[in-house]
Amino acid sequence: MILVFGRSGQVATTLRENPDVVTLGRDEADLSDPEACAAAIHDRRPVAVINAAAYTAVDRAEEEETLAHVVNAEAPGAMARAAAEREVPFVHISTDYVFDGSGTRPWQTDDATGPLGAYGRTKLAGEEAIRAAGGVHAILRTSWVFSSTGGNFVKTMLRLGAERDALRIVNDQVGGPTPAPAIADACMTIARTLVDDPSKTGTYHFSGTPDVSWADFAQAIFEEAGLTCEITGIPTADYPTPAARPANSRLDCGALNDQFGIARPDWRTALGPIVAELTKD
Repeated sequence: MILVFGRSGQVATTLRENPDVVTLGRDEADLSDPEACAAAIHDRRPVAVINAAAYTAVDRAEEEETLAHVVNAEAPGAMARAAAEREVPFVHISTDYVFDGSGTRPWQTDDATGPLGAYGRTKLAGEEAIRAAGGVHAILRTSWVFSSTGGNFVKTMLRLGAERDALRIVNDQVGGPTPAPAIADACMTIARTLVDDPSKTGTYHFSGTPDVSWADFAQAIFEEAGLTCEITGIPTADYPTPAARPANSRLDCGALNDQFGIARPDWRTALGPIVAELTKD
């Protein structure tokens, strides 16, 4: 049995469909109580653990960094220590927000980090706590997650595109939209592989291809949905938010492919079924 923290999030929703998985919702393992999360691992005795839960409210984290730190750093650290004590692999989903978004080349897994805001700082602290636990682990940094569940850019664009004739969308932030089901599949493959080959422990990147701007992604969504909303690309400076976003979220995913045989998913292939699910009567 593989134990998954998270039940209603985009990735966890897919993971809970797997018969080999047991998911824990907030009622059973609240990440604001790190020791309860560690106890759940000891009680359940899984063969591997996946953390698919997190504090993801990027803007609100600027005002709630203490809570975000508990959920994104202290809880994963406690999970990782418990997994290490039980000698089982721990797979953790992280983010491109650990980088400062400078430049245009894809980020390598060993590049210097430099988060721009509270969310990125707390996720980076979580990574550091996991490594410090000393157990077999995989930290999977991903970006621009979308699916037919939870809150995400695709759902927002479908709603706004149906309500308005024109939208102004940021076009100077670039990254790889990543289908949540692909992340779930990657986590399962990584967890199962680490059970047999713990030497593959480490930090990896996983994002969809091709890399695009938010404006380009929005255009693809509207075309898939048959919406005629006109898009005007704007710079980030014209769309201020409480938390700064990285301009460059491109991720080099070569190590994941080399070690686990997991290639970057084409988000355009995944987009059609997801839009169809979200727009069906």
